[in-house]
Amino acid sequence: MRSKKTTLATFLFLFFISVSIWAQKDRYQLYVVHEDHVNNGMMDKHHTADKKIVEAAKTNKMKGMDWITFVGDDSRVMYLSPIKNMAELDNNPFEDLKKKMGEKEFEDLFDSYDGTYSQHGDYILRLDKELSYMPDGMTQTPEGQNYREITFYHIPPGSGEKAEELAKSVKKMYEDKNSKIHYRLYKNGFGTMGAYFMVAVAAESPEQLENRRKENMELLGEEGKSMRDKIDNTFSKQEKVTGYIMPELSYVYK
Repeated sequence: MRSKKTTLATFLFLFFISVSIWAQKDRYQLYVVHEDHVNNGMMDKHHTADKKIVEAAKTNKMKGMDWITFVGDDSRVMYLSPIKNMAELDNNPFEDLKKKMGEKEFEDLFDSYDGTYSQHGDYILRLDKELSYMPDGMTQTPEGQNYREITFYHIPPGSGEKAEELAKSVKKMYEDKNSKIHYRLYKNGFGTMGAYFMVAVAAESPEQLENRRKENMELLGEEGKSMRDKIDNTFSKQEKVTGYIMPELSYVYK
């Protein structure tokens, strides 16, 4: 059983996160992320279960939660749902759907996932609008660009301010050079281990992104190479995940 001291520490941690985010509410958009690690050979079954839930949500005009679904080439599936604040975590986002369908039929939807994943979990990400480079307007789903390259930049303990300043410098360089590679920068939140930036880049295809990257390297020139060295020396580890946003597995209430 968890001690009162631990419970108090957790409460205070959540409280200060909430206060900090609220104070900068125009800068951040919060997302609850549910992530599944799908077993080999089970992706089709997992997709079928996703489609059942999406269809049920559309048929019943479910209120309470929207989500976009990312399917990684490494068999991870991430569902990102926007929330206004941490208090929304107290609500059951599927409550509306459960009431409309009935408990038995609702539970059957989730039984469809049985055996499809090895592990899953939930955590918070914070979209940092100030450090993102989206000159055409902020959106997670640029039209016709469902391919994603996601890079996790892990921040060593004590290097948070240095990483923040570096992210500002990168954005300024992209703005000054009018870079054609646009990106969204997310920061880790409650439920994650360690600190990191998650940078998402959209394109129509891997080939298009690679061509853009080559053009961008020429555009940025020596300044870009110098910035890359700073990035490599600041972050303890970098991980890339590629995949696609799947509109047919996503839901937006209309």
